[in-house]
Amino acid sequence: METHIGSVDGAAAAADNGAVGCPASAVGCPMTSARPAPVSAGEASLGRHLARRLVQVGVSDVFAVPGDFNLTLLDHLIAEPGLRLVGCCNELNAGYAADGYARARGVGACAVTFTVGGLSVLNAIAGAYSENLPVICIAGGPNSNDYGTNRILHHTIGLPDFSQELRCFQTVTCHQAVVTNLEDAHEQIDTAIATALRESKPVYLSISCNLPGLPHPTFSRDPVPFFLAPRLSNKMGLEAAVEATVEFLNKAVKPVLVGGPKLRVAKAGKAFVDLVDASGYAYAVMPSAKGLVPETHPHFIGTYWGAVSTAFCAEIVESADAYLFAGPIFNDYSSVGYSFLLKKDKAIIVQPERVIVGNGPAFGCVMMKEFLYELAKRVNKNTTAYENYKRIFVPEGQPLESEPNEPLRVNVLFKHVQKMLNSDSAVIAETGDSWFNCQKLKLPEGCGYEFQMQYGSIGWSVGALLGYAQGAKDKRVIACIGDGSFQVTAQDVSTMIRCAQNSIIFLINNGGYTIEVEIHDGPYNVIKNWNYTGLVDAIHNGEGKCWTSKVKCEEELTEAIGMALGEKKDCLCFIEVIAHKDDTSKELLEWGSRVSAANSRPPNPQ
Repeated sequence: METHIGSVDGAAAAADNGAVGCPASAVGCPMTSARPAPVSAGEASLGRHLARRLVQVGVSDVFAVPGDFNLTLLDHLIAEPGLRLVGCCNELNAGYAADGYARARGVGACAVTFTVGGLSVLNAIAGAYSENLPVICIAGGPNSNDYGTNRILHHTIGLPDFSQELRCFQTVTCHQAVVTNLEDAHEQIDTAIATALRESKPVYLSISCNLPGLPHPTFSRDPVPFFLAPRLSNKMGLEAAVEATVEFLNKAVKPVLVGGPKLRVAKAGKAFVDLVDASGYAYAVMPSAKGLVPETHPHFIGTYWGAVSTAFCAEIVESADAYLFAGPIFNDYSSVGYSFLLKKDKAIIVQPERVIVGNGPAFGCVMMKEFLYELAKRVNKNTTAYENYKRIFVPEGQPLESEPNEPLRVNVLFKHVQKMLNSDSAVIAETGDSWFNCQKLKLPEGCGYEFQMQYGSIGWSVGALLGYAQGAKDKRVIACIGDGSFQVTAQDVSTMIRCAQNSIIFLINNGGYTIEVEIHDGPYNVIKNWNYTGLVDAIHNGEGKCWTSKVKCEEELTEAIGMALGEKKDCLCFIEVIAHKDDTSKELLEWGSRVSAANSRPPNPQ
């Protein structure tokens, strides 16, 4: 697997020197994508220091919306040769783009103005927090002289209290810093960035608008090397956890492994695969972990998602007498309305820093990556569960052949999407039925995959596609987006065109919020239909490379895909797919009914 910062095992290259992060000058340092240019003493300002720090940790693009409080700061970000400022249409999309960029590169950043910008980006930052993504949210703040003066400023709610934005961010970031003086700025900036990387969560950094251009001795010509000390396991705890787990697994008859989304946080994807190789166990992934471990391994059995798992996967997992979950998140969505058929006494739960074996004991200060590597050395080989899977597995059937000019079915669309995938592609799945259709895609080795399951914010995928494609320029990204979601964040297709991206967007036009329909229907789930290709053509406006197509049958879809992969391969390709409003996956029907049942449980009697 790749070992740059954007991969699941982004810090693997640092293991030899004992650092998770290291200075840009270090040989083989995984924390940098470009070495910052030398800075003269006159340029050693707060703004340039922040810009160089971003480059050092792997940020080459900052997604921004200008406002009067951040304009000077943006000047200094632009002046950094290793940094590109990507102007977005609104702050929400800038935050979503930083989220997508962090998925591709391991860390992302966005820059907004005070309060009106900060509160607009807040929803995207909350999503990044829920998905454990290190996003550095930079806000241009009021002039440092205005703090404590009892003055009322614009962009506020009309009170002489400038802390509203900060207080809003406190619950959706792991660290907050308000920089109002030069003496502490160096430490505040470095601490915020280090905390984002260490915790794999967003941080909030407010910088007074009159400070970015000012020099200070701490912003030296050669910046103090950026070093992030690694987290190490307690050796006695690690040994005890491995011993208890080995005893638990080796007495099991048909144990299985399940990868969870926090494999990304722990950078433990390779360690998980090593454990699969050593143990011979069958392994699955939770839906939000799709793409974090290879699906081409012979012992991969699919997505474990309770009642809506891929074929025969749930039967193998839930009938096992021991299951090890590495980095799981169990919520009502991932458990399909709390309907998992799992038993706690059969489960080993491995979180990034903690291991729980059955009903106990629990071992703290045990790092997942170290634990999985050590476990692989001692666990007995056992292929029973995988052999059972091979015995019962029957491949899913292909969609029925389409009649000439028959209205296009969604399962036919995804049959063609499957054929498009290779190691140079990636998939972005929007909240909705695309969750379920994309889960059934079989990812080739190296094919990326992202969706936002924990937060599930509709519209996320437009900004995330912008950011992911900007961070993974070696990938042709394919996004599957519903019409309802697209209406929330459509504007930043324009930014994709400005950035000369060549992603392929399948806009699935079925006239409403289909996922909501299957949970609880009502007139509010029907939306105004747009001429989506006409809208994108208007956004394109003859500037840059963009191509659109509207398809209603398989013949038209085949022709459009051929154009997107051939003659228009260097263009942003937008393909509007007309689908029937009731054309959904069987998994969504099952999932929706179970989530609906969970949502509508009556109050417990008091």
